[in-house]
Amino acid sequence: MAKGRGSAMMATMVLCLVAVMVQCEAATYVVGDDNGWTFNVDGWEKGKNFNAGDVLVFKYAKGSHNVVAVDEGGYYGCDVSPYDAKVYTSGNDQITLVKGNNSFICSFSDHCNSGMRLLISAS
Repeated sequence: MAKGRGSAMMATMVLCLVAVMVQCEAATYVVGDDNGWTFNVDGWEKGKNFNAGDVLVFKYAKGSHNVVAVDEGGYYGCDVSPYDAKVYTSGNDQITLVKGNNSFICSFSDHCNSGMRLLISAS
């Protein structure tokens, strides 16, 4: 009888492990799809469901743009805020979303005002 309970317990553990693995799979999104991180990308996020752990890939010509992870004030004001905001410059930046709002801008002159900004809400 102990053998039967052990098999059932093992099967339950395997099912739980599979369920956790399925939930842990993060999605990867290329910002702007085929156009990449460029002007007028603001709004690209509409209709998508983002979760904490998902990865955004910002593709752009290195030296032409950057990606700055800003707070909401930086997003709405198109400025680097907070002052120690993380700046990405590789041209193929991969950023993992955290739960809540995630805001990004390009800090090059007038790029943010030309639509190079995103505000992503992750569950």
